[in-house]
Amino acid sequence: MADLVYTSIYASLLALIYIGLAAFVIKLRFQYKVGIGDGGNENLAKAIRVHGNFSEYVPITLILLLVFELNHADKVWLHIFGIMLVVARLLHAFGLSKSIGTTYQRIAGTVMNVTIIFLLSLANIMLIFLQHYY
Repeated sequence: MADLVYTSIYASLLALIYIGLAAFVIKLRFQYKVGIGDGGNENLAKAIRVHGNFSEYVPITLILLLVFELNHADKVWLHIFGIMLVVARLLHAFGLSKSIGTTYQRIAGTVMNVTIIFLLSLANIMLIFLQHYY
């Protein structure tokens, strides 16, 4: 397969989710006639936060996944992390869209995403160390 195919797959899937989240915010803005902020509307506030949280966590995680792939990581691990990231973001979006309070989907999505960031960070450091010092 071509170089960087794995990160490309997951970046593209996540981009589609991002578009869906943005479209939902836009729909609610039109529905509630709110141009900036949330206008005090809880549904719009939740949608904005879901979109914002996605925008905060996904880029750094994709960068780490890309670096992992560039470091010649095993494709099985690339798929494991990529699938986990997609699932984590879907769980988080679903959980937060249900309630601004704590939901098990929101907690699971957050824990998964932070775990992926942590594990990819360690894996990249280990790969670089092993490739350059052994």
